[in-house]
Amino acid sequence: MKIKFHQIAIFALMLSSAACKLDNVKPPSVTLKGQLMYKGTPIGVEYNQVPFQLYQTGYKGNTPITGTFDQDGNYSVLTFNGNYKFTIPGGQGPFQWKELASGGRDTVNIALNGDQTVNIEVTPYYMIRNAQIAASGGNISAKFSIEKDITDATAKNIQTVSLFVNKTQFVSPADHAAEIDLDGAAITDPSNVSLSVAIPTFPVTQNYVYARVGIRIAGVEDMIFSPVVKVSY
Repeated sequence: MKIKFHQIAIFALMLSSAACKLDNVKPPSVTLKGQLMYKGTPIGVEYNQVPFQLYQTGYKGNTPITGTFDQDGNYSVLTFNGNYKFTIPGGQGPFQWKELASGGRDTVNIALNGDQTVNIEVTPYYMIRNAQIAASGGNISAKFSIEKDITDATAKNIQTVSLFVNKTQFVSPADHAAEIDLDGAAITDPSNVSLSVAIPTFPVTQNYVYARVGIRIAGVEDMIFSPVVKVSY
């Protein structure tokens, strides 16, 4: 079948119109950001391991925006103005998230009209308090206290407490050059816990490391951490 010139011209015009419509779609330009918090104190987690979901309301079957918190508990999303619901999937994070009476996950309602900061309040099983990490005699040593924040029937035991040391600012079970662990059953005084590990050696000599303390909770996938600190020696 032969295609006449005017048919080709009409088809080309349709393609051009569709392309113009695509070009006119504005990209997301509104930033929603915040941090995991417990009574005003930031919560540290493992980088890229604890997910969150953001649903824009008013759309049937809309797919959520998904992301993860960084190791300081920060999150950031680039999106559009509108009404949203923020939630954390079940079984994620070293903390409890509110559950509805129906058994579903609670949500935080967010009305976006321009850039906004919304901190996310959660209830951790434990908090690491007053962490002091320093270099001494060829070791990196940490002194801190452990606060148990969930004490009801849903409370959980400490599996291990660990001190992680790394050459970069990313410090976690997956990113470390040195680690020392203490079994939870061996903790005799939660208000006075100490850990120490030898300063690791690196191919390129440096006179500093990054370190932080983490708690692994029995039956919980994610650890909770103290802030990352730079330790010079």
